[in-house]
Amino acid sequence: MGTKITAVKAIATAPQRGCNLVIVKIETNQPGLYGIGCATFTQRHTPVVTAIEDYMEQLLVGRDPTNVEDNWNVMMNSSYWRNGPVLNNAISGCDMAMWDILGKELGVPVYKLWGGKVREGVAVYRHADGLTPEAVAENVQKYMDTGYQYIRCQMGGYGGRTNYLRTPENSPDGAYFDALSYMRGVPKMFEAVRRICGEEVELLHDIHERLTPIDAIRLAKAVEPYRLVFLEDALPPEMGFWFEKLRDAAAVPIAMGELYNNPLEYIPMIHNRWIDFVRCHISQIGGATPARKLAIMCEPFGVRTAWHGPGDVSPVGHVANLHLDLVAPNFGIQEWCGFETRPEIQDVFTGLPWIKDGHAFVNDKPGWGLDIDEEKAKKYACDKSQPRWLLARLPDGTSVKA
Repeated sequence: MGTKITAVKAIATAPQRGCNLVIVKIETNQPGLYGIGCATFTQRHTPVVTAIEDYMEQLLVGRDPTNVEDNWNVMMNSSYWRNGPVLNNAISGCDMAMWDILGKELGVPVYKLWGGKVREGVAVYRHADGLTPEAVAENVQKYMDTGYQYIRCQMGGYGGRTNYLRTPENSPDGAYFDALSYMRGVPKMFEAVRRICGEEVELLHDIHERLTPIDAIRLAKAVEPYRLVFLEDALPPEMGFWFEKLRDAAAVPIAMGELYNNPLEYIPMIHNRWIDFVRCHISQIGGATPARKLAIMCEPFGVRTAWHGPGDVSPVGHVANLHLDLVAPNFGIQEWCGFETRPEIQDVFTGLPWIKDGHAFVNDKPGWGLDIDEEKAKKYACDKSQPRWLLARLPDGTSVKA
């Protein structure tokens, strides 16, 4: 009869406070053979759980989990309305779980299924923040002292922080920021980091959609002298065609993509060479299957990968990122959140990657080489409250993208 799927379930857990994780577990009729995948849409995790349990299970039970490509297309096409973040994440969790099963059934790590390694370790970057330029530089130096060569610099979080904001009376509550003050502060931050930390460290920065298109161009020009690895998310996906003007105006490498859901958003950016790094959150685009195809499509256009890897990606998603990084000749850099040092994550997940000299390494166990303890996961309940940082507002009270 062969291997068949017998159950598909969602495991919601939050061992890292404030980050709701959704893990898919696909069980089979073969004793002890199952797979896990990442379906984490942390800000709206409950609809993803519903999509998995009410729809993905009925689609997949009885199917051969090793027919990953066909199963992926069935999941994507069967809802008729496609490429939304909820369904893409549900599909992703199942997709990754099936790759895990295929690797286990054949007795090889997933990266072997994609052609094998082109590198042994994956260069990663960490996040340094601070309320002053000197504080940022101090935190950059701390990472340098532990072997990291690539470091993202922010000053006071996304959009920065100001000592005062003159907001209209009776303005609603929110995470207020002053875009113009932020824009003035970023070059000062990089000047201090270069002066204190030197020229050898590689620096990055995330605008996080906090500027108008013309101000994003002005900032890109202002940071040219500091030789960034990339400037991230200068604009939101719906302003994609502004990237042509940004490309023409400033010689700064551009990274874009963590909010992409639909291939029609990122294909023009790659085809026209308006970006240098594609930053997709791989569960947001539907999992490892489309991410692998995206990496291959980027290669002849000279676009490198820099998959999204913050704290609200599960360890399974991080490991999938690393397997993609290991096989891609056009790999660029990998964002890293440092979860391997957090005891709560280690309590729930086993087989985690490790870091040495600023590089991430995975084990050589079959599949993803990772597992989850379902009973321990239950100790860390998810929180449905709205994260305040997502309630971004300008000084006059206008609600804007976070």
